[in-house]
Order: sequence, then structure tokens, then C-alpha cells
Amino acid sequence: MSVVQTVSGNVALNAPDESASAEPQTPNPSPPPGPMPGWKVPFYVAASVLLFLTQGLGMNLVTANIYQLQGSFSATTAEVSWLSAAYMAPYASLSIALFKIRTQYGLRRFAELGIICFVVAALLNLLVTDLHSAIVVRAISGIAAAPLSTLGFLYMLEIFQPEKKLTTGISLALMCTLFAAPVARIISPTLLDLGGYHALYTLEMGLALIVFAIIYTLPLTSPPRAVVIQRMDILSYLLLAIGFGCLAVVLTLGRLYWWFEAPWIGVVLAVAVGCLALVLAIELPRANPMLDFRWVLSGPNLRMAGVLLLFRFVSSEQSSTAANFYQQLGLLNEQTIALYVIILLASVGGGLFCALLVTKQYVLTAHLLSLAMIAAGAYLDSQSNSLTRPEQMYLSQTLVAGGAALFLPPVMAKGFKAAMARGMPFIVNFLAIFLFTQSIGSLFASAVLGTFVTIREKFHSNVLVEHILLQDPLVAQRVSQLSASYGKIITDNTLLNAEGISLLAQQVSREAYTLAYNDSFFVIFLASVLGLVTLILHQVWLRFGHKVDQEHPAAVQS
Repeated sequence: MSVVQTVSGNVALNAPDESASAEPQTPNPSPPPGPMPGWKVPFYVAASVLLFLTQGLGMNLVTANIYQLQGSFSATTAEVSWLSAAYMAPYASLSIALFKIRTQYGLRRFAELGIICFVVAALLNLLVTDLHSAIVVRAISGIAAAPLSTLGFLYMLEIFQPEKKLTTGISLALMCTLFAAPVARIISPTLLDLGGYHALYTLEMGLALIVFAIIYTLPLTSPPRAVVIQRMDILSYLLLAIGFGCLAVVLTLGRLYWWFEAPWIGVVLAVAVGCLALVLAIELPRANPMLDFRWVLSGPNLRMAGVLLLFRFVSSEQSSTAANFYQQLGLLNEQTIALYVIILLASVGGGLFCALLVTKQYVLTAHLLSLAMIAAGAYLDSQSNSLTRPEQMYLSQTLVAGGAALFLPPVMAKGFKAAMARGMPFIVNFLAIFLFTQSIGSLFASAVLGTFVTIREKFHSNVLVEHILLQDPLVAQRVSQLSASYGKIITDNTLLNAEGISLLAQQVSREAYTLAYNDSFFVIFLASVLGLVTLILHQVWLRFGHKVDQEHPAAVQS
């Protein structure tokens, strides 16, 4: 999620700064580095992939094993979900601060301190004894993991010349960000069998130590330093961090505790709104703001934010909706390993194809293909039933994974170029937009779709229950069949009949959830189609408007 701060250190510092007065001091231009020797390239690519996996597994191992960890901590689903909320609360905003820290104090110090903090956080995971200590350690891990995503981008971009960093480099780096989620699902069953919760984070510690050696062995090109941190930036960032952190907690846990039933959700949301309002009040009058809200809220940026939010919404088809659907069907990670291997391969293929399209300037083609593939995959998934198994979803999830890999790099490159053209201060502003749409936007999409599934499940459950009457011979026969397996244990006919009714109610609930998830998949399909149609109409309008401008320049000027 820190591609902006990464690219800025490699590209933006060589760009003309049209807003030099916006910061106390700006970096002096540095000559572009020469091409990297070919024998070094595989090592830097491997280092980048390993950094992304190390950072991403810390985030996804808990999400992938939320139900399995309930037994380890003797906790409910909502209580274990605090682990994810604690991780995301600091992670959601920290990259904004890290951008300025890296620029002012240097890349080498940033890399060394960042990996030392991560190694310490990984070691602390091994000392966890209960849920409360685990939540504290997960919050520390969220802080320590933020620099790793930046370093992952840096190592990938290091192998490219400046003219290719915003095309091939960004595409391959963003492709690597998609690896951790499927890898976590693939390796989790074996790790849990070996040692439960501690085995998950023993692996994380091992990866952290490998990455520690990599950072001290493979050097990175250090961009020029500049004094970019002002005193008011510290206050503004702290308020922004509290606001983003509170939003992350509310969006992660709101649907589990339910939005209107837990009073603390409203309190935390009010704190978030209050802190963000204070940030706005502090930054607007400043001559050198940390965040230029006038630029952030301009028309082009709002449109870009809308596109990024659309991407987070439709890509959550795979990251949260489909994964929760498998769990609702009773499928364990062991039964979905082959599916996630295919998803991983599809992500690699989509990322490589995206790099080719972006390099050839086929940006529109990448967006059209992405939305079309996600729409097709979501529609296929919307035809699922309670007997659907991973084998029936290979095609649909391949389409969604490939489409997700195609979408983000072109938007990212275009938005960053616009920020870079305005000068160094606007890179921080673009970073804020990107982080909000990707971290908070991802949580928002999962919360909205999860809430939608819950509401639709209640609707379908009520409809199904209306038709279940014991006076119906078919229903009575089904209850008798379900209770027959307990006939040798329960001799009381009343209790036996109650057990059959209970089993039937479980089947009704499963069918209601299946229909609810189908509705959710169909909503994602409609959102993808709407985005596809809007994109096509926008391109038609741009070309038609440009043609009118050329044919009637006088009318346009008047």
C-alpha cells in the first residue's frame, strides 16, 4: 500500500518541483542510477517477493484462520476479530508518516530501523499467552509491518530505469501484493497442525530474520534527503492516525457486534469523525499543510478516489465474500488449497499481462478487461448452491484474480504522475488518497458486503421458514429422516422430533446464507458492469468532446 512513497524516492525526486515553496526544503536532484547488472536482478526480485510475503502474511494469517484461532484463545469470533482490528488500526495511516521520515532521515536508516522493529514484533508474537496479550502484540506488529511494504516496492523498482518504474515496475510490485492472501490459505493447515497459533508466527519470525539479512546484504539507491517535517505535521498526523485507526476498528468489528447494538461503536465512530474534523481545521489555514485538502477534494482526485473505491469493492468478491462463503459451507482451508493455488497462479498471470499492457500504453484495455473478468467471475459465483465445492469455482475465481491484478497499476501510475507534476508536497496528499481508498476502503467494502449478507440471510430465512410446517407431509418426512440417526440414542419421541427440527433449522440457515451470498455476488457483478459501462461512456464522451473542440474552437472559447 506504500507504492507512492516508494516511487517518489526513485522517480519524483528527479522531477521538476513546481511547488517548492510548499515545504521548508526540497531535495536536490540526483543523477539517475545506471542499469543494474543482470546477475543481481533475480536477487532483488526475490527480495521484493519475500518482503511482500513477510508483511502480507502477518496481516492474512489471522484472517485466514479466524475460526481455528477461536479454540486457541477460547474466544468468540468477534473477540478473535480484535486481532485484525488491532493490526489495521495503526497500519491504516502509518505510511503517510513514513514517507516524510524516510525523506528527512534517509533510506538506509529507514530500512534498518524498520526491519529491526519488525523482527522484535515477530519475537513478541512467540510470547503471547492469551487473547489480550495477542491483541497488544498485533497492534505492535501493525506498526512494524508498514515499512516492509515500502521496502518491497523499493527492491522491485530498484531493477528498473526511471522511465519504466511507473509502468513495468509498479505493475510487478502491485502483483506481488496479491500473493500473501492465497499463500496464507495454502500454508495455514500445515502450520496449525504443527503448532497452532505459535506455529503461524514462528514462520513470520523466520521470514523476518531472512529479510533482516537481505536488507543488510542488498543495498538500495538512496534518494536525496530533505527537511520536510514541521512541528504541526506531528499533531496533524497523530489526529489523522487516531481517526483512521478508529475507523478501522469500527469497520472491522461493526457487523460482528452489530452496528446499533454496541454503544461503544458509536463512541469510537464519533472520535474518528472528531479527529478528522480537527485535522481539516488545522490543515486548511496552514501555508505549508501536511495535507492540502483543497487539492485532495478536487474533481479529478474525487473521481480517482471513486475508481479506487470501486476496485476495492469489486475485488472484495474474492478476498472476503468468497472466503466467507466457503466457511459458511463448512469448507476448511485444507479443502480449498487447490483453489488458492489456482488463484495465486492467476494473480501472477494477470500481473505479468498488466505489465505488458501498461508498457505498451494499453491502459484502457487493462481496465476494460479487468472489470469484464471480475463481472464474469462474480456472475458465475452468483449461481452457487449449498452443494457447490471449490472445483466448481476454479474458473470464476481465476477470472476474479486475474481481473484484480489488471486493475490497480494503471490507476496508480496515472494518479502518481499527476501528483508528481505538482511537486513533492502533493505526493503526501496522493498517498493519503491512496491509503484511504485501499486500507479504509477495503475494510468499508468488507463491512458493507458482510452487513448485506447478514440482512439478506434474515430475509431468505424468513421466506424459507414460512413454508416449513409440520403439517406438510414432506416436511414431516424430512424431520423424521434427520432424526433417525439419533433413534438408537434418544428414545423419547418428543426429544427425537425436536432434534430433527433442530437439524432441519440448520439446513434452512445454510440455504438462507447460500442465497444471501449469491445476492452479494450478484451485487458485485452489477457494480462491475456499472463501472465498465461508465468507463466506456466516459471514453466516448472524451473523444466526442475532443472532436467537437477541434471542429468548433471558437464556440468552445466563447
